[in-house]
Amino acid sequence: MAIRPLRYFGDPVLKSPSEPVTVFDAKLRSLVDDLMETVTLPGRAGLAAPQIGVGARAFSYLVDGQHGYVVNPVIVELSEKVHDGIEGCLSVPGMNFPTRRATFATVRGVDVNNEPVVVSGRGELARCLQHETDHLDGMLYLDRLDPAQRKEAFRLARASDWFWKAR
Repeated sequence: MAIRPLRYFGDPVLKSPSEPVTVFDAKLRSLVDDLMETVTLPGRAGLAAPQIGVGARAFSYLVDGQHGYVVNPVIVELSEKVHDGIEGCLSVPGMNFPTRRATFATVRGVDVNNEPVVVSGRGELARCLQHETDHLDGMLYLDRLDPAQRKEAFRLARASDWFWKAR
């Protein structure tokens, strides 16, 4: 297990849809171990594989004492009730914007042994499940902002010292 460095907004891996996991081997177990350890650092609630530079459909979460992961997650249920809550992202540090999310979500996927996994949650866990699944689809929470907020967020990100610039 290792704490992996993060990728930041502007890095193409964050805007590319992740590939489904088809091989359940030691490499996948190592990736999941790294996701599980990296999400435990203070201030973290979820971490998707693209955020550490891996284009695989897997994420980890640590919300309200619940610590786990899902491989090949698919959102299978969202409540009709929504909430505009402050959201941030490890790949967009120091920025937070109100983002509309369903107040309840269920994700279905598998574990490292290709056994079924279902995770459901309300509030912050629901927000996390939606946020991390978005990452795997090549979407950042900034993409969900209204046009004026999105324009301001992109401007602030591009001006930051962490913004990924092609070399």
